Amino acid sequence: MTHPRAPRLSRRGLLRLGAAAAGAAVLPSLGACAGPTGGPSPGTLVLALNRSLVSLDNKLNQFDAAVTVQRAVRQALTRIGPELTPEPVLADRFELTAPTEWTVRLREGVRYSDGSPVTPGDVATALEMYRQVSGSFLATFFPEWPRVEPVDDRTFLMVTERPLPVLDYLMANILITPAAANAPEELQSGIGSGPYTVTAANRGTGTYTLRRNDAYWGPAPAVRTVDVRFLPEESSRVVSLRSGEVDVIDTISPDSAEQLAGLPEVEMESVPGTRINQLFYNFRKPPDHPLSDVRVREALSYAVDGRRLVEDVLVGSVTPADGVVASSLSGAVSTGEYVHDPRRAREMLAAAGIGAGDLNLTLIWETGEFASDTTVMEAVLQMLREVGVGVTLRQFEPGGDIPLWRQGRGGDWDVIGNGFATPTGVAITSLQGMYGGTAEREETRDTYHGYVVPEVTDLLDRAYAEVDAEARQALVAEAQHAVWRTWPCMWAFVPNSVLARRRRVRGLALETTNCYDLAAVRLDG
Repeated sequence: MTHPRAPRLSRRGLLRLGAAAAGAAVLPSLGACAGPTGGPSPGTLVLALNRSLVSLDNKLNQFDAAVTVQRAVRQALTRIGPELTPEPVLADRFELTAPTEWTVRLREGVRYSDGSPVTPGDVATALEMYRQVSGSFLATFFPEWPRVEPVDDRTFLMVTERPLPVLDYLMANILITPAAANAPEELQSGIGSGPYTVTAANRGTGTYTLRRNDAYWGPAPAVRTVDVRFLPEESSRVVSLRSGEVDVIDTISPDSAEQLAGLPEVEMESVPGTRINQLFYNFRKPPDHPLSDVRVREALSYAVDGRRLVEDVLVGSVTPADGVVASSLSGAVSTGEYVHDPRRAREMLAAAGIGAGDLNLTLIWETGEFASDTTVMEAVLQMLREVGVGVTLRQFEPGGDIPLWRQGRGGDWDVIGNGFATPTGVAITSLQGMYGGTAEREETRDTYHGYVVPEVTDLLDRAYAEVDAEARQALVAEAQHAVWRTWPCMWAFVPNSVLARRRRVRGLALETTNCYDLAAVRLDG
């Protein structure tokens, strides 16, 4: 059956509606924006990030662009390469030698910037620190933590109780620090084995200075100094790039891309992304709350016109999701699509006992979570109002207390505009991070917005322990369909990874995981 389509709303119309909605429904956000602080010095590369880099390791800090900086200072045993497969970094051997045992050997001569060697003990301590930290993003990817058993100064075993056939992918995200200097917290300074060292760090302003590590064990980076700045306002980042005050900016909206296109001194980089952005439901609601009813969650999805958002707000810079993880991930399958049908939305809400004006939702998000985030949320507000659902928007500035809200500790909310990065490049870890919650993890608020569905968790546990690749993929696919049936989010999309750079910046190869090798970058001037 077909239904009459609502009149097409242009991008300008959406923006007008968004502005009106902002005046009526967005609660005031807090925080000041930083401005440009001067042009680059000779031999200095300046990066302007849209979100504050609050640490130089990644135990808690999960936004993609931070990885570029963090891995320039600290390194892992492996990395996820351009083909989304593990490549050696600190390890020159990483081999599955038994169903529950990996044999790992460190490269000969890998050292920290102070000259001390990287040791198996440092790897063991790093795993323990990532395990202990409260609210760890990466901890959700590990169904269990491997045990390190040293063999000699360079070689060790990584042993698990059950098979963990993707451990070489997972370890690409455990950054190694000298054991004595590590801690179960975000590290603000300290030494690493990477091509750069930290000479200045200010967590409050999000500014850092990196200098070339002259003792680096690998090829020396071409750029001597890297300055990292935090410019939350997109207009400030664009102006700074155009004026030459910064060299690279990230998270670019279609409007800004249009401004930058064709400028003689600017080039754009864009690749398909592995991050999925979602309007995710709060699964911590009591059983009698409307959002605890899967029919209501599904009905609200019919209210959202994703096609209009993609074409008129995000202007083709994203791909509508057709599954519960990004389709670019290895092992991802299509599970369904989000269809706009407001009449069906109203009918389903009525069948669930919800009439016009009965349901009022609070939508929260952090500025910079995705390009054009505010416009998207304001447009969604209007779409929900069209089916009789009231909405209040609450926007958080970067560096605020939204992490507590995500954990259900800061305040109540109904839907969160959220992005989930998958730095491993494989679907199973993304599924584990978002949908592998257990009652035990929920006690410490280490689940993804309270999502705990035993059927899904069981499928993921079985998939992780399956050594046969074909059988494992069958379980991964089944888990994705099981997740889809729970209708976990109102709408989802996969953005392209996009950045803009001055033409003097050479050798920058943006990868699908929205990062690049900083040591490979060079400057023409």
